[in-house]
Amino acid sequence: MNIVILDGYTLNPGDLSWDGLEGAGTCTIYERTPEEDVVSRAQDAEILLTNKTPIRGEVIAQLPRLKYIGVLATGYNIVDVAAATARGITVTNVPSYGTMSVVQLVFAHLFNLTHRIGHHTGAVRNGRWSESLDFSFRDYPLIEVSGLTIGIVGTGRIGGATAQAALAFGMIALCSETPSGRGAPPGVRRTSLDEVFSASDVVSLHCPLTPATRELVNGDRLAQMKHSSFLINTSRGQLIDENALAEALNIGRIAGAGLDVLTLEPPRGDNPLLTAKNCFITPHFAWATTAARGRLMAEVTENVLAFLAGKERNVLNG
Repeated sequence: MNIVILDGYTLNPGDLSWDGLEGAGTCTIYERTPEEDVVSRAQDAEILLTNKTPIRGEVIAQLPRLKYIGVLATGYNIVDVAAATARGITVTNVPSYGTMSVVQLVFAHLFNLTHRIGHHTGAVRNGRWSESLDFSFRDYPLIEVSGLTIGIVGTGRIGGATAQAALAFGMIALCSETPSGRGAPPGVRRTSLDEVFSASDVVSLHCPLTPATRELVNGDRLAQMKHSSFLINTSRGQLIDENALAEALNIGRIAGAGLDVLTLEPPRGDNPLLTAKNCFITPHFAWATTAARGRLMAEVTENVLAFLAGKERNVLNG
């Protein structure tokens, strides 16, 4: 079986092993693949693995040997699943490898917003504490999260785990209604999306990108939020109207944002959020702890081995 991995570097920059996949067939691994090179590199692929390199319908049509597309991630909007299904091509993802790593970054952003850790660490490094007349100083109000309300938009695995962690810190947790009708996690009150945005001190986004959720956070939603509230996004950048959020931050409409994802990644230098007030951006690495990537590698390998054995595992179009 001919296996081609289009963009393996982010999963495995050298600290993990491809042995499991290399034992399943002839395996060609590219660190990165420009979109215009996908067809030429995947021409003979029977199994094609991708993280963020798009596999569009017109590409699928030019790959006659292709039988399987594996997404090296949870989100699969980069694959034209309908086109693959029409060709009888199996598509899989990995739904749960990074849950706790993402939750960890949600709270890293929240604690940075409530304690301004980066700012105060820099102030100490620059001599401010050494020169202080007092044993303690602070340049921003320090906010205790216990008793604050967190609104969870999307209560899948990660949203549910975020809510449970919030409860452990003494927070009040709300979640929005979803088309799936999935029940609220224990201890979490389900309510309208309007109330999630208007009543929460922190809104954390955990929903997939769909036509209904694209730019879910827009000027109108931001206007519903408290002036003291924070927005955190570790899901998909396209959930947010970036111009509207930058304006809201710059005029003090909301107090701050912690973002691990942007609409275009890497971002262009003129992205307004890069210079927006009280906006803290990390480079889409919530998923990338060593532990999470190890689980991802194991799950990707198991998906491929299951396919070769004629079994369905994490199949999106079965």
